[in-house]
Amino acid sequence: MENNILSNFVETVLPYIISMLEIMGIIIVTWSGIKAFVQYIQNSFFKKHYKLQFDFANGLATALEFKMAAEILKTVLIRNMSELIILGAVIILRALVTVILHFEMKGAKYKKTDICEENKLPKMQSNLEDS
Repeated sequence: MENNILSNFVETVLPYIISMLEIMGIIIVTWSGIKAFVQYIQNSFFKKHYKLQFDFANGLATALEFKMAAEILKTVLIRNMSELIILGAVIILRALVTVILHFEMKGAKYKKTDICEENKLPKMQSNLEDS
């Protein structure tokens, strides 16, 4: 009896939670895309220097985390093996995209650090020459 109540509760409430997580991911992707587009326009026409690629990749990675959470919760509702295979493939693909985005973000961060290091180097040399 108790197991049946819990099962009914999970089957009733879980789809709403999954939908909310997926909607959150969609909102984050949409907001990140709009923000990246605005920053791209500002970089192109107004010579601003926004770190567009890093911010956009960060937004996409965050959205993928919400989508992955929804996929993980879907495993509770699986009824047969074909659904499990499809869900497993989706989770693997999203995990790969997350890893790729992580390396993209890491590369963008290193590029920014390299530029900062190059800017500090001449100052340090000039200080050494003065003493």
